[in-house]
Amino acid sequence: MLLLAAAFLVAFVLLLYMVSPLISPKPLALPGAHVVVTGGSSGIGKCIAIECYKQGAFITLVARNEDKLLQAKKEIEKHSINDKQVVLCISVDVSQDYSQVENVIKQAQEKLGPVDMLVNCAGMSLSGKFEDLEVSTFERLMSVNYLGSVYPSRAVITTMKERRVGRIVFISSQAGQLGLFGFTAYSSSKFAIRGLAEALQMEVKPYNVYVTVAYPPDTDTPGFAEENKTKPLETRLISETVSVCKPEQVAKQIVKDAIQGNFNSSIGSDGYMLSSLTCGMAPVTSITEGLQQVVTMGLFRTIALFYLGSFDSIVRRCMMQRAKSEIADKTA
Repeated sequence: MLLLAAAFLVAFVLLLYMVSPLISPKPLALPGAHVVVTGGSSGIGKCIAIECYKQGAFITLVARNEDKLLQAKKEIEKHSINDKQVVLCISVDVSQDYSQVENVIKQAQEKLGPVDMLVNCAGMSLSGKFEDLEVSTFERLMSVNYLGSVYPSRAVITTMKERRVGRIVFISSQAGQLGLFGFTAYSSSKFAIRGLAEALQMEVKPYNVYVTVAYPPDTDTPGFAEENKTKPLETRLISETVSVCKPEQVAKQIVKDAIQGNFNSSIGSDGYMLSSLTCGMAPVTSITEGLQQVVTMGLFRTIALFYLGSFDSIVRRCMMQRAKSEIADKTA
């Protein structure tokens, strides 16, 4: 009886693997495609632009700093695979004025054609205890991280639906899957991106437009270096429990998942575990992906409880050390 059940299970899994490609989206061809990358002058955004350029795409870089844009353009152009490729640079703040963002997208499409892939990479991080953060910090992060993704996506979506082809990539964070000490403002803005992405995917899937949400871990970028200058001790110690990734590694995975039309893009074993744990009602790209989430959920939740226990322990230790220091200062 057990052998029969095992045989049935194996046959069922094999059937899922065979059927899975039939319901998965057709991969997007990057050669000749027009890829727009916001926040593309540095960090993960620049590496994504390079990765797409290496595969034959035409690139529009959007960022605020013109000098950094021109420098990034020179770096990207070194990776061309043919003499027809173009890197277009446009300076604008994608989080401030929708009409400006819409005009920028129109300019890019007039020069390089309709947008085939939009990568929303503009973002920033500020950390601190909830009561220490200014209210303006919450407003600023929601503006940059959330509205800075809404505006460009809104500007391209109509054309993508009309053409019945397109990819929209949102860059969230592992802090957009798990709320962490010191990230009450940052995590909120990154969690919001997932809600936007899930609702948008349901709207645009019938038009052959696919959304990808990337959850990169701490990544060695200029933004990460700046973020570390003001991180609370607890936040820094929790972050140090996992290794820092290279932006090139993160970019390759995001581009790969976006091309395939995968809703979720995670990096490394911790990223895979987090994505499985937090999948909830998120879309799946294949039956196989859904089956893997079902099978691994129990094990990953058990492992996650140990992680959460260690994070709580870090917070308690820091609180005790701070209390001892205050007592020592008073008695000195």
